[in-house]
Amino acid sequence: MRNFQHEFYLLSETFISLIGALLLLAIWSAVQRYFKKQLSHEISIKRVDKGLIYLSLSLFVWSSSAILTYFTFSAADNEWIILISQNILSILNSFFLILALFYLDHSPSYLYNNERNAKNIIFFLIGLSILSFILAVIFNDKISTYGVRYSVIPDLLLSLLLSWLLAISLFRTFRHRKMKLVSIVSLVVIVLLFVSQLPQVFHIESLSFYNDLIKIVAKTGLISIFLVLGTSWVIELAQTPNVVTMKIHFTDWNQVNISIPSKGIENQQIEFGSKTTQFNNLLKFAIRRKYAQEKDMCIEVYAGGEIPSQTYLSRIIDNINDILALENDEKLNRNDLFTFIGQAKYRLRFIPKFIDIDTALLNEFIHNVDNEKYKEFIQN
Repeated sequence: MRNFQHEFYLLSETFISLIGALLLLAIWSAVQRYFKKQLSHEISIKRVDKGLIYLSLSLFVWSSSAILTYFTFSAADNEWIILISQNILSILNSFFLILALFYLDHSPSYLYNNERNAKNIIFFLIGLSILSFILAVIFNDKISTYGVRYSVIPDLLLSLLLSWLLAISLFRTFRHRKMKLVSIVSLVVIVLLFVSQLPQVFHIESLSFYNDLIKIVAKTGLISIFLVLGTSWVIELAQTPNVVTMKIHFTDWNQVNISIPSKGIENQQIEFGSKTTQFNNLLKFAIRRKYAQEKDMCIEVYAGGEIPSQTYLSRIIDNINDILALENDEKLNRNDLFTFIGQAKYRLRFIPKFIDIDTALLNEFIHNVDNEKYKEFIQN
């Protein structure tokens, strides 16, 4: 007997996921078209635009899974085909989501731009999916099995892990972009998506309608959040100063001339005065960016690192805003001057050729006993 309610759910999921995937690709295409030159100067930095591609591929997997199930679920002899296909597509979906999170700069530090950890998590996900299929064979689980479906338990653990990673990444991202309502909605949607998978452990016909309803609401919500993520990132790119127009010149101790035309700053002098620590930290970033090899261009900012706290970065920005009396949209933020690399590392955004450091100042700085390692960067 045909289940028209479930058919409606599968068709809805197919087209909603397909449309969402195409829209994410359209956003990615716009980023490449309008911001390619700007992004090209961020050498080796993992960027959100690649994350958009993997999020889009994940939605294509959702769409493919739904359409495959639609054409096979009504026939009893096709249950094993559905089970195997869902297992394979689950691996693909998990793979693309992990790759997407690898490029989101507000994902957990053990995942963002961390190739080794990302690979370990991917292998773990693949192992869970393989275990799920083995259990299905051992316990003869099928789509219509009543009672506990042991083969679904590993997949449920996989979903729990992905839900946790997604929740952290999206919540942090939208909080950082001052979109508190979206950050809360993203948590609710991810919880609903995980809850919708719990009934898969049991096959209960009476809950199928509510389960399909929760799934379609949760998946539609998550796709919408992905679109908001992509759109907000484009807005952030548009508001971030173009590095090819930014210049900085260290003229003397505690004195810097800076130009950021898009913020209305044209060769303005900044006197750090008694804020010697802020000046030293900014000079360290500048020396590394201009003279060091690519792998040494960044500084670790964490307790025990060369710079012990992100507060020190914020103070540099706040002090510049105060000295130049910048207001509202003209105010600088951390992303305007620093790029987050991952694993607590930051790098100055200025292009090396637009960084000038007075020779006498540079020599005095590198010959200070506290800065001896910076001699290596100059010599190289």
